[in-house]
Amino acid sequence: MPLSSIKVIAFDADDTLWENEQLFRDAEKAFCVLLQDYMSHDECNQLLFEVEMKNLPLYGYGIKPFVLSLIEAAIEFSGGDIPISVIQALIDLGKEMLAAPVVLIDGIEATLHALSKKYRLVMATKGDLLDQERKLIKSGLEGYFHHIEIVSDKKERQYQKLVNHLDVKTEEFLMVGNSVKSDILPVLNIGGHGFHIPFHTTWIHETVAEPVTHPNFRLLTTSSEMLDLL
Repeated sequence: MPLSSIKVIAFDADDTLWENEQLFRDAEKAFCVLLQDYMSHDECNQLLFEVEMKNLPLYGYGIKPFVLSLIEAAIEFSGGDIPISVIQALIDLGKEMLAAPVVLIDGIEATLHALSKKYRLVMATKGDLLDQERKLIKSGLEGYFHHIEIVSDKKERQYQKLVNHLDVKTEEFLMVGNSVKSDILPVLNIGGHGFHIPFHTTWIHETVAEPVTHPNFRLLTTSSEMLDLL
């Protein structure tokens, strides 16, 4: 379908509107330093990822689920011998992540300002409701969006419900995000458009092995490139 059919543009939040993933990578490094008496850094990263994947269906996405996984992993990796001071350090680490300043992706506000004059803009993201709402307010971008959608996961079903709620056809819907797995493929599968703007750091869970080949897909370097296409 031609890009001229688009009426609504939805933006992912984390690492599309503002930086986020580096917070988690830095926290993982700090965690593995705290656990260095029990295992190597590589072992720590691998085992932590396994704990996160086990907990994902139960806790969902976000900083608070991540900290719960850190605490569980610390107890498991140490055989229950982890000092309470380390548990407190992990709790404090989570609070620092939640209080971190919101750093906008370069050029995103100018892109939103230009596109909002022609399209209905939506923020469509997954994760913890309170945290995502807090970051949106701190970002100063809230006023650009016609609708805010924060869900526990981003699958075809959630996107179809969003499209129906916005009262548009799937071919009139464009999703913009840094994750092919969460932001692009589900939307393409229901007949929408997807613009992928990679971020320099991507969680391994959000990566896909095969390149995307679809007439409704575009790979961009920066959000400002959208202005030349739309």
